[in-house]
Amino acid sequence: MSETSLNRALLQYLRYHPKVADVWRNNTGGAHLPGRGGKQQFVKFSRPGISDILGFLKDGRFLAVEGKVGRNKPTPAQEEFIRRVRAAGGVGIIAYSVDDVERGLR
Repeated sequence: MSETSLNRALLQYLRYHPKVADVWRNNTGGAHLPGRGGKQQFVKFSRPGISDILGFLKDGRFLAVEGKVGRNKPTPAQEEFIRRVRAAGGVGIIAYSVDDVERGLR
């Protein structure tokens, strides 16, 4: 399974979970776009470490889910983002499966 496929499955699960108010895919990365004077500029879509999936629970807490497949591990920036979400009272989950999300929402 690819990380893209996992994130699709996680989003589908979260969209119908009774504790979730809203959830979306957080696009990351960047692109070269036309800039001033016809020169291209690189534009970042997010900052490093922000989770693949973001949202809010019905009780008002912030939700962050970082999807990983196989032996892939979160980067230090991703671990720090999840840690900060949890420290602020939100729900931060590293998910290798839908089961991981289910456990994280209990």
